[in-house]
Amino acid sequence: MWSLLFILCIALSCGIRAEVVIRVSGYEKADIYMSCPYDKDYKSNKKYLCRNNCGNGDVLITTTDKKSDKYSAYDDKKERVFRAKISDLSSKDAGSYWCGVTKTGIDHYPARVELKVVPDSCCDQSTNFQSHETGSVSISCEYDSKYQNNLKYFCRGAQPSTCLQQALIMSNSSRDTRQFTLTDDQASRIFTVTITRLTLKDAGRYLCGIHKNANLDVFSAIELEVEVFQTTSFTSTIVVETVRSQTDPSEPRTDASLLSPLVLISIVVAVLMPPILISALIIVYKCKCDRAQVDLAGDGVNRSRNTVNTADAEEVILEQIYENSDNGVYPKQKTSKELSTCHQFDVISGDQQDSVYENVAVTDNLYCNQIEVIAMRARDESNV
Repeated sequence: MWSLLFILCIALSCGIRAEVVIRVSGYEKADIYMSCPYDKDYKSNKKYLCRNNCGNGDVLITTTDKKSDKYSAYDDKKERVFRAKISDLSSKDAGSYWCGVTKTGIDHYPARVELKVVPDSCCDQSTNFQSHETGSVSISCEYDSKYQNNLKYFCRGAQPSTCLQQALIMSNSSRDTRQFTLTDDQASRIFTVTITRLTLKDAGRYLCGIHKNANLDVFSAIELEVEVFQTTSFTSTIVVETVRSQTDPSEPRTDASLLSPLVLISIVVAVLMPPILISALIIVYKCKCDRAQVDLAGDGVNRSRNTVNTADAEEVILEQIYENSDNGVYPKQKTSKELSTCHQFDVISGDQQDSVYENVAVTDNLYCNQIEVIAMRARDESNV
């Protein structure tokens, strides 16, 4: 009886003994693939993936089952490889799995798979780089000598699971990315990524990645800071520091002879530019004022000439009227053109009209009224 149980235990232990052990690692919430090779004698047999003791309740999926949200399986008979996929990994999925092949008697287990699940984040430490807008930055990524021939790549973010798929540049890439370039110095075991035409949006976390054919890739974290570019910050800093050293006796004074030519030029420009600009504006303003005064003087002379000519014409007309009235001859009715002298104030506008009224005042009004009375008498006598 005991001999029979001993033989049965040996048979069962031999049944779950795997030919090879495969170790794989995956990130939380990511997917993992397991590949289990098998002998050609089992090409037509059904395959499955199981856990624990691989009893009936421990089988997760078979090649004849439809895939689920969590598990799927595929038998590549040409390569004689059984492939299984586990989706949306969590810490509970870590542990041992077996790739099984059904056959008469005790099933065959070509491989045991040890799965490790790690958080999808990187890394505890990061290297900081700084630059400014419109500038460039060169980021150095060190790696171990055993990865000299491995694929190098560079991505943005802190998720290793998607870094390779979302890589900004790779060492085997022949396409021109314009903003990103990657050079690999295998002798120094450093690959360098250069980013040009920086903007504030380029600031943040990046990952330097080394691709491994098995298990997880190797990463190092980069933190990039992009500052706002200010063209006047250099000159302002120089002036402030110079004044501070001259006014604060507690600080050591800087000899002007020790300043570089660039510093001296910056100070001269910062001090002299405001007076020069103010002087130029004053000169332009004075030129405009002088020109306006010349124009106003010319208009005043013209108005004075017109006023004198009008007064002379009025005196001549008045003398003629008095002479004719003394001789008993009254003038004929004046035409609108001849009488326009009396009403010339109606066609003068603005400031000219005000100045003319101030000069002639009451005298011109009496004169115009007298002319109108004489003209009315002449019309009455002609009608009689």
